[in-house]
Amino acid sequence: MIPPDMIGIVSLGVVFFTAGLMSVFALIQHRFPVSVRKIPAFSRIRRAVSLVVEDGTRLHVSLGHGNLQTQFGAAAFAGLSMLRSLGEITSLSDRPPIATTGNGVLNMVAQDTLRTAHNAVAIEQPFDMNNSRLTGLTPFSYAAGVMPVIRDESISTNVIIGNFGIEIGLLTEASERQNAVVIAASDNLPAQAVLYAVSPDSIVAEELFAAGAYVQAGRMHNASLLVQDILRWLIIILIIGGAVLKMVGL
Repeated sequence: MIPPDMIGIVSLGVVFFTAGLMSVFALIQHRFPVSVRKIPAFSRIRRAVSLVVEDGTRLHVSLGHGNLQTQFGAAAFAGLSMLRSLGEITSLSDRPPIATTGNGVLNMVAQDTLRTAHNAVAIEQPFDMNNSRLTGLTPFSYAAGVMPVIRDESISTNVIIGNFGIEIGLLTEASERQNAVVIAASDNLPAQAVLYAVSPDSIVAEELFAAGAYVQAGRMHNASLLVQDILRWLIIILIIGGAVLKMVGL
């Protein structure tokens, strides 16, 4: 049993251990190529994004209303990595990508992410800060603000990824009414239940946090998949070891 005053130290040690492993694997990634299983949703994203540039339509990335300073921000960071990667591709389109958020801090980070993607492809036209929009501060006001964007901004592909509740069903329905491609993921169980019912290719469970690796957002995202596998095996070993010790009376 870990004493209460040691929990913080152990947690910090796990964080440093994980960060160290990710850094090592990122540096020697050519020796440990990442093999990922095929997930239909990510295959659809790659096809749909390539068509955005050809058709002259827009990509819309909806990042939810997760607060980056809480545990709900983890899903938002996964969405931001996708926004950066997909934004670099679609910024070459006549209509640059749009991001919508339901949190003020998240909106500022999304603006900076889109600006970074815009500058990365060296586009001559100036970056428009209105391409990232704060549409509402409560779940349903946020959804109500996003639906007109889906309807009126020539959106052909909607990537809905972040912290959502059951209001995510309104966004997927609005996308389908416009015959737009929709890929959705959330870290919230009620939202996942809605997506399972309404979206054939929803991203579920830990697949959400692998999004960066699937859209080639960087070496650290690939390294994170290897570290996740290592941590899973360590947890399995600890559980089995603890069960064995319990059986022998220790």
